[in-house]
Amino acid sequence: MTLPAGRLLSTIRGLAVAMALAGGLLPPAPVSAQVAAAEAATHVPMPRARARMNARVFDTVWNTVHRQYYDPGLHGVDWRAARQTYRPMALAATDDRQLYRAIGQMLALLDDQHAGAISPAMARRQDVARTRRAVMGIVLSRETFDVWRVDAVRPGSPAEEAGIQPGWRLQSVDGQAWGVDFAVEDGRPLRLDLTDEQGVLHSLSVVPREMEPIPAFSLDDSRPGVVVLRAEGFESGMGRWLGEQLSRLSPGTDVILDLRGNPGGLLLEADATLSCFLPARQAWATRISRSGRPVTLSIMPGCGPLSEPIANDVALLVDANSRSAAELTPAALQEAGRALVVGEHTAGAVLISQDMRLPDGGRLTLSRADYITAGGVRLEKNGVEPDILATRSAEDLRAGRDPALEAAIRALAQPETVQRAQVAARRPDL
Repeated sequence: MTLPAGRLLSTIRGLAVAMALAGGLLPPAPVSAQVAAAEAATHVPMPRARARMNARVFDTVWNTVHRQYYDPGLHGVDWRAARQTYRPMALAATDDRQLYRAIGQMLALLDDQHAGAISPAMARRQDVARTRRAVMGIVLSRETFDVWRVDAVRPGSPAEEAGIQPGWRLQSVDGQAWGVDFAVEDGRPLRLDLTDEQGVLHSLSVVPREMEPIPAFSLDDSRPGVVVLRAEGFESGMGRWLGEQLSRLSPGTDVILDLRGNPGGLLLEADATLSCFLPARQAWATRISRSGRPVTLSIMPGCGPLSEPIANDVALLVDANSRSAAELTPAALQEAGRALVVGEHTAGAVLISQDMRLPDGGRLTLSRADYITAGGVRLEKNGVEPDILATRSAEDLRAGRDPALEAAIRALAQPETVQRAQVAARRPDL
């Protein structure tokens, strides 16, 4: 999860400047020596500007982890040895893909799903995610560094028209592994090689085109007595939007908050979301920084026009791709006995992270604090166990079935199910 950008802007700017001025904590070799080493490693003349930027980016990442990571012991990783291994690889990189692969391999040593760096091209794609732009129309999740699984295909998109199916694995685009340096341009065909669940290869041509962005928040009130509120991420305005939707509901309407595939986002919006369902000033978590000093997180009012939390019955939908704020929110409501959690076990990626811009325009995400629930549970590496287990297969997606949603609707229609969850929350020994 990420702290509000406004609160961190001056700190991040100062840190970025300090890192750029400081260079490495271990004195880097002169640039001429760096260039010579890179040329020797690749047998290709290395532009000096490229080597200098590679060094600046790598040293910024290495120093920031060394000084700012939430665990001063760095999970037992010998960080200086990691520098000796991966710095030459980074300096020898002839493009962003090679540079960020080396940085990513180093950060992977921390075994922390929040620790990561993305290239300038990927950062630009994220920055325009909620704008009209050229898209293929697939949602991907990484299985290995070079292999991605298709989690969803957007209706009416070029990907749907090409016949791509959820559950397939993207092996390559135009003969290369999908990566940080691919540009998706309107009208420029891309050849995608995908394998289905049986390993059969499908080579398809997809022509990206401009489409309106998927809304960050959406509402489905097509079912009687139930409203489904979907959040793609804990983005700015989520609490206000939720309050506006919830303020219009009758007391007898059941509420389902869909957080499946939600990667998390702003800690401020997680708190605002909780204020829609729990009373103000109720403690819901403890944050523990690098210093080891615990800070209690208490709910602050922020649910749009609502002056107090709603009393409606609530369920939350989660899956294995629900991360960070999309885990701490169901955990807090589950512990309080305020909501049923339905779906799959969540990702277990719940450290509090911050982003910072790298010298080349890329972005580093790094964990700055640990997180413990009000009940004393550490969710990192553990995740949230749903009250009702319901999985959605690739076949379900293709057929338009949603077992988790249907299970939530059935559970909310049975008062005794909600009551059992409330009793269990009051008796953690069960």
